Amino acid sequence: MTHLGRLTSEVDRHWPAEGFARVPSWVYSDPAIFKREMELFFAGETWNFVGLECEVPQPGTFKRAWIGTKPVIVIRDEHGDIVVLENRCAHRGPQICWQNRGEAKDFTCPYHQWNFDLRGNLVGLPFRRGALKKGGMPADFDLSKHNIKQLRVALRGGAIWATFDETTASFEDYCGAEVLAEVDAVFPGKPLVLLGYHRQLIPANWKLYVENLKDPYHATLLHTFYITFGLWRADNRSECHLTKGGMHSVMISHNEGKKVTDATSQMSRFRGDFEVLDKETVTPRPEFNRGRVGGPWIFPSCTVGIQANSLKVRLVIPKSPTEFELLFTFFGYADDDADMTRHRVKQANLTGPAGLVSMDDSEMLTQCQIGANAFPESQTILEMGDRDLESTDHMVTEVMIRGFYKYYREAMGL
Repeated sequence: MTHLGRLTSEVDRHWPAEGFARVPSWVYSDPAIFKREMELFFAGETWNFVGLECEVPQPGTFKRAWIGTKPVIVIRDEHGDIVVLENRCAHRGPQICWQNRGEAKDFTCPYHQWNFDLRGNLVGLPFRRGALKKGGMPADFDLSKHNIKQLRVALRGGAIWATFDETTASFEDYCGAEVLAEVDAVFPGKPLVLLGYHRQLIPANWKLYVENLKDPYHATLLHTFYITFGLWRADNRSECHLTKGGMHSVMISHNEGKKVTDATSQMSRFRGDFEVLDKETVTPRPEFNRGRVGGPWIFPSCTVGIQANSLKVRLVIPKSPTEFELLFTFFGYADDDADMTRHRVKQANLTGPAGLVSMDDSEMLTQCQIGANAFPESQTILEMGDRDLESTDHMVTEVMIRGFYKYYREAMGL
């Protein structure tokens, strides 16, 4: 493992003999591992979600985004094209864009006022020829050689994806047919409308959230709201699929409403006596998915999907080995009627930092990180649903996490 640099702890850095059925706890806190992940998975040959076209609706509108720990700017230029730039001045490196969203004719670095157009081209800088015939840039200084780097961009159904690597396969090939079908179901190509955001900073390693989103087993035990009102539970029809060797996955459930079955006796948090007075919170209006909820996890950091009528992209933004930001972007379709928009906004309250469901996840991941920090020599176990990598037609499995770590280990050289 010398290619990862010197690791900072004396804990044995060998992967357990059980392979992808185990995860060593040191992967959740080691700085050298984290650095390698950012280089390989976020700055490497991957496509990363950076926004929706409706977030930058007209020329000059922009939004700030992150790909791993790297800040970028998503811009609609004066010709209406989508551009993604490194959010870094070509001179001394500070961010040139400090606002999350806005509108601009150009970007000027606040440090030395180097000025860039909407495509990142260096237009000018103060004192290029000096002052009082003194100083200034060398006579052969060429503005065109000091532009801000543009990223490759892929647009699909109103969603914007970007990659730092010029050799990354096309977005379509990167996803593969099964994941792309799920993306296209949610982004069918008709105009989108931004409905809002949830943001949360969680004191845990980013991979713990990847595991969480690939773990239907916990959802039917931890989340009182889901299992009580039938939104997501083990006795609903469901599917778990690995794709691209475990890099991506697709998890689907069919909303079958509130019910009592033989399985509910094992769901200690099931509350048959709970009722929601506002039935809209748990009763979606019929639409394209016909009660089928969930969606794909697109490596390395996002999931696209529908829960009830809530359409969202859930993005993991690593900040450090032990901290990540979780960003939900909620949207609807321009042809939604007012009642459907109201449903989408109301049901967005299932998730987010104070959501009816996902506050459970953030607390549990915090506890997982405490355990990983305290016992880096320990291991976690991934044997629910056997030790294989076969797709399933049920939720009582950790197969998608096993698939992720099979891919992860091979890519990282661990």
